[in-house]
Amino acid sequence: MISNYSQDFGPFEGKLWLNCAHQGPLPRVAAAAAEEAIAWKRAPWLLTTERFSGVPQKLKQSLGRLINAPAEEIILGNSASYGLHLLANGIPWREGDEVLLMKGDFPSDILPWMMLAERGVRTRFIEPRDHVPQVDELLANITPATRVFCVTLVHSFSGYAVDARAMAEVCRARGVKFVLNASQALGARPFNVEDTPVDAVVSAGWKWTCGPYGTGFCWLRPELRESLRRTQAYWLSMQTADELGEEQGAPALRDDLGARAFDVFGTANFFNFKAWTASVDYLLSQGIENVAAHNDRLVSELIAGLDRSRYEILSPLDRPRRSTLVLISHKQAERNAAIYERLLRQGVYVAMRRGRLRISPHIHLTSEDIARALDALNDPTT
Repeated sequence: MISNYSQDFGPFEGKLWLNCAHQGPLPRVAAAAAEEAIAWKRAPWLLTTERFSGVPQKLKQSLGRLINAPAEEIILGNSASYGLHLLANGIPWREGDEVLLMKGDFPSDILPWMMLAERGVRTRFIEPRDHVPQVDELLANITPATRVFCVTLVHSFSGYAVDARAMAEVCRARGVKFVLNASQALGARPFNVEDTPVDAVVSAGWKWTCGPYGTGFCWLRPELRESLRRTQAYWLSMQTADELGEEQGAPALRDDLGARAFDVFGTANFFNFKAWTASVDYLLSQGIENVAAHNDRLVSELIAGLDRSRYEILSPLDRPRRSTLVLISHKQAERNAAIYERLLRQGVYVAMRRGRLRISPHIHLTSEDIARALDALNDPTT
């Protein structure tokens, strides 16, 4: 029996949201937190120093618990791209260095590194034989010039998951920094930076962690973080707002800030970060392992119930490569767009990605919801 978390979300007004790989729904507790943040701004005297400074502190604690990292090592951003640009702009590159990427990966994992061409840094692509790279393909592509390997944990366009731990071990043994975009996994499955020796994790916050849009974070292994070239000096990371009322000299740079030096500007972004903290805390309170088990059962029900005489399942059928992203195509692929539009008219929301239908269920759904989606998909008139 799947636990019913649906009462903690919505109302959905009879709609089925099966597109969490694009936007995860805000839990009710997070909506309440957002309303409280709005109240602070409507009556600014409520936005005390403790509340102002507490917003980023509490979020870092929650995200640290999510990936099993110290809160002080969390870097707040506004997307996964934020962390990738920190790395691309901050690593002390040498001419002739190389960044290894996956052909067909999500654009955010590719574009920041391409900007380095003007500094003599080359990007090179693994062409995986089965959607995402395997360990042997990574081994075959690393060269003495390879400084960084960047890949997604769960591929947006196929639903395939990579073997992050094995790849991290390969990279570590060869002195290559391993950068992992976990946007399509965090919140839907457990991930632990102590168990997986990655060098950097980046993630958006509005997908499986169910935060507002414009949220994200990164975690960098301390030795990597300390090697980065500093590209910003945000005044509020150098001091507190209260210190403006004190006698002080000219502004001075500090070199003792650790990860805080790399935070996005405006870390007390209470409209977004207060609600996101509540979302992450909600997921943690349910237990990420329980969330993953719930989602896995929903995916199993979806796969088992799909009319295989009419549809092809393009994403993995079995763990561990399977994720919460299920890509399907009608056997007459030219019908996919019409099926997508028909589902929309019935209040069933999926995504179209590269001509395929992508279904991505999360904790807010029930077995009954999956059965309704299957009825819509398997309708012989579709």
